[in-house]
Parts: sequence; structure tokens; C-alpha cells
Amino acid sequence: MMYEQQQHQVRMDLRKRAERRRCIEEEERLEIVDLSGMSLEFLPNPTLNLATICKLDLSNNNLQSIPESLTARLLNVVVLDVHSNQLKCLPNSMGCLSKLKVLNVSGNLLQSLPKTIENCRHLEELNCNFNKLSKLPDNIGYELVNLKKLTINSNKLVFLPQSVAHLTSLRVLDARLNCLRSLPQDLENLINLEVLNVSQNFQYLANLPYSVGLLISLVELDVSYNKITALPNSIGCLRKLQKLCLEGNPLVSPPMEVVEQGINVMREYMSEKMHAGYKSPTKKKSWVGKFVKYGTFNGRRNENNEGREGFIMPEYRSIDGLASPRNMGTFSPRRLFSVRTYFTR
Repeated sequence: MMYEQQQHQVRMDLRKRAERRRCIEEEERLEIVDLSGMSLEFLPNPTLNLATICKLDLSNNNLQSIPESLTARLLNVVVLDVHSNQLKCLPNSMGCLSKLKVLNVSGNLLQSLPKTIENCRHLEELNCNFNKLSKLPDNIGYELVNLKKLTINSNKLVFLPQSVAHLTSLRVLDARLNCLRSLPQDLENLINLEVLNVSQNFQYLANLPYSVGLLISLVELDVSYNKITALPNSIGCLRKLQKLCLEGNPLVSPPMEVVEQGINVMREYMSEKMHAGYKSPTKKKSWVGKFVKYGTFNGRRNENNEGREGFIMPEYRSIDGLASPRNMGTFSPRRLFSVRTYFTR
């Protein structure tokens, strides 16, 4: 029995070594192709097998399009750089780049990204700065589970899709210089986010969601030059925060005299304000009793209970709907055990 186990282990080791050798040989065959800064308006016919390219640099040219057939054959490309061209759209075959980790499309004329980019599930860095993007694909956050850096500054984005709040690997989110009216509500799911920059949305961004204060890894927050009058009290929970930029806002809460004393003083001020606002009432009312009293689980008023106070649920959602990825934030531990869950006014 012992002999058979040893033989099995030897065979497994040989297989692993053979696999490692194959990977090394494959990497040695891969090539880096640099066609940057050549004033290209069209891509020349390739003289090598596109499947052997691991990095393709087409930046600083005058390209207006990338052929569908070209990207479909870049089976092993890990880095694709097409920044500073005249691209108005990206090919749908981008979804074939299953090994892509870094994509730089900044400095173009893109108004949208192809939905197929959601298939690039190994993507770790996406740079879309200085384009004309008015929206991102709706499901981008559900699919790009390995994305660590998303830079989309200097575009025309009015909102970020709710799915962005599910980029759990994300460390940097740069959305400055857009037209953002609001941010997704469930930001607490971004458990690895260290840098959040939503500055210079000017007259458009007037509020921050409560969940900003539940970003447990946040080190740097820049909300300067917006229209924010009050920060959420949850900011007092940002224990790792080291840099906070607030200038250029008509801030009332916290008052400027508090802000000027530094992050620690401001954080303490917001923390005290948060706990003061959520003190437990002296006499607790049973919500179960109300359900029984009003004879309904949605608390809607009826003829017999006209004028009475009740609980109103805005909409009905099945358990299947609640269990979908779009509602994962509903069951977030930080939400279930946050201060605003324990206390009611």
C-alpha cells in the first residue's frame, strides 16, 4: 500500500514538472510587439502569428478602428495598450481576450465600452481616462471579479452602474472630472478599496452615500470641488483613512473649523455625531406587535385602521430576487451589524 502511494506521488510530481516546463516554453515563445508612435492610420497585415503576442502596444498613433479579426486572434495577449489614438469604438471581439490583464484605452473618442468586455475576467487594470464615455456596461462589476484598478476620469459619466459596488478586488477607483450625480449605495462591498477619487464633478455631485464610511480599507478619499454640503456621519468609521480632500465644497457638516484641525479631529467629531444621532429610545416598541395589531405584514392602512401608523414596504421582491448577485449587498455583514441597523429614530 505504501509503495503504491509513493508511486502515485512520483507520477503527480512528474506531471507538475511537465506542466511547468510546458508553461515556461510557451512563455518563451510569446513576443512583445511595439508599434507605438508610428503615425499609423491602419494596422499592417501581421507577419507573425498573433497567438504568440503577449503584449501589444499600438499607442500614440492615428488609428480610428481595430479590426474584429485582429483582437479575436490575440489569444495570449496579457497587455493591450491603444492609448492616444482616434478610436471611436472597440471591437466586440474584445471578449475573446480571456488572458488580458491590463487594458489601456485612454485618450481616445470612445462613447461606450463593448458589453463583451465583461468576458475579460482576468482583467486587473482598466484605464479609460480622457474619452467621451457616458456610461459603463451594466454588469461590469459582476463579471470583472479580478479588477484592481479602474480609472475613468475625464469622461461624461452621469452615474456608475450599481454593479460597480461588487468589484470586491478593487483597490483604486478614479472617477474625477465627470458629471456624476450620485454614487452606488452598496459601496461597503468594496472591501479592498484603498483610494476613492470622485473630485471635480463640480455642480453635479451633492451627496455621498452612507456606505462611503463603511469602506474598511480606505486610505485616501478625494471629494474636492463638488457641491457637497454635508458628509455622512459614517465617515467617523474610516479608521484607516490618512488623506481626505474636501476643498471646493460648500461644507456645513462638519464645519470648516473642525475640518481644519485635521483628519483625527474630524473623524472623532463625525463619530460622536453618528452615535448621538442613533441613541436607543427609552421605550422600545415591538415591531412584531405592530404586525399583529394591524393584521398585515406590509402595514398598509385599511378602512378599519385608517389614520394609524404602520410599516410600508415600497415593493415586493421574491427570495430568488433577493438572492441574486445584484442584491448581495443586502446581506453584507457590515450592513446587518452597522449602527443604522441596530438603532431607529
